[in-house]
Amino acid sequence: MAASPDYYEILGVARDADAKTIKRSFLRKARTLHPDVSKEPDAEARFKEVNEAYSVLSDERKRSNYDRYGTPDGPGGFGADYVDMSDIFGGGFGINDIFDSFFGGGGSAGGRAPRTRGRDMGITLRITLEEAASGCTKTVSYERLAPCDDCGGSGAAEHGKVVTCTRCQGTGRVVEVQRTIFGQMQSQTTCPACQGAGTVMDHPCETCGGQGRTPSREVVEVKIPAGVHAGQSLALGGKGEAGVRNDRAGDLVVTVDVQAHERFERQGDDLFCKVEVDALDAIVGRTLTLDGVIEGERVEVRVPANCAYGERVRVPGRGMPRTGSATRGSLIAVVQVNPPANLAEEDLELLRGLIRRRRAAAGVEPRDTAADATSSAAREKKRPHGRRRR
Repeated sequence: MAASPDYYEILGVARDADAKTIKRSFLRKARTLHPDVSKEPDAEARFKEVNEAYSVLSDERKRSNYDRYGTPDGPGGFGADYVDMSDIFGGGFGINDIFDSFFGGGGSAGGRAPRTRGRDMGITLRITLEEAASGCTKTVSYERLAPCDDCGGSGAAEHGKVVTCTRCQGTGRVVEVQRTIFGQMQSQTTCPACQGAGTVMDHPCETCGGQGRTPSREVVEVKIPAGVHAGQSLALGGKGEAGVRNDRAGDLVVTVDVQAHERFERQGDDLFCKVEVDALDAIVGRTLTLDGVIEGERVEVRVPANCAYGERVRVPGRGMPRTGSATRGSLIAVVQVNPPANLAEEDLELLRGLIRRRRAAAGVEPRDTAADATSSAAREKKRPHGRRRR
């Protein structure tokens, strides 16, 4: 396996640099290397390299693994409770969208008012059926535009304040004149200086450029309730995209995806599973003990006598928990009847005797198998030696 690059060297920081120093260095480099800003032929590749370095060094677990083992994943990964959502956003969000918003300053195209409120962000979190049954807490790492650490989200440097934009005189629009073959044509566009807001910061924060927000690696805990269904969404208020200059932030919307299970099939709050019994057990009945969906749980399934193939045995209160309730659905065992295997000859003879008695009781003349066997042996004895049997 190829060794990881030197992320500290890429960002130009010391190995003992704190989180703020790492973030500032990353933002400085990102501003000069972003493909929308730099015209250098290798700008995009270098921007991805810088972003990769920041994604590792801004994450405590990844940085710890990298410092100790030379790789962000470490020798054994992060464990089932840790989920890295970098660049895996629903609703069109990705690291490129985050930087587009950062460099665009939250302005909007056309004649619409500039957007200063933060947008909602969406992620899909995959969990097991056991985690859905018991409930769990996941530590999620993701990228977003977060309030700027240096200005507290205001967008202002020390003694800075909001003033009217001198470029558009506070209208948020500028008139552009173009010369064409038909003469001069005028068009209105969003003011590039204030991004349509009509105001600017006279002394903007150098870290965020006056927006009050910067690209950031965030870590949140997502508490999944017991009994959650696939497709159910949980909203974490204010954990989405931060607003411009402390305007309202969006939410982080977590959509739960429950993995298919090898034994259980969920239908509503009920769990279906197959249980195999041989034909003799199906005749006389049997009690089976199964592992339930909750860790350490044992479930007794009482297969009734004369049970048919495909019959369903319901065990109340052993299915999925109902969200917000102390009750649970049912476990429904679907019986699969198989022929008994490895029966000894004496067992087979007992079964033959049982069949003969049942036929006799039903008035059906049973075949005398002993007499048939004697007759067959006598015929073999009378057949001349050397004569081929046809």
